Amino acid sequence: MNDQSDISMKTDDVLRVELEVFRTDHRALDDAIKELVDVGTSDQLMLRRLKKQKLWLKDRIRVIEDRLTPDIIA
Repeated sequence: MNDQSDISMKTDDVLRVELEVFRTDHRALDDAIKELVDVGTSDQLMLRRLKKQKLWLKDRIRVIEDRLTPDIIA
């Protein structure tokens, strides 16, 4: 599925809600990753998966922020 076409079909209100959910999930993943690293017996595969998911969320957050932030011509 094309991310751009998916986002273009959503209203700004829906995108704001998604943005907040994605930010919350991103913070939760960050905490989970830190906890796994602090324990020291972390499963490297699980750690890699969590980091990959966190990067995906970061990309989605950036796309939504770009859509919600108007372009300002200086």
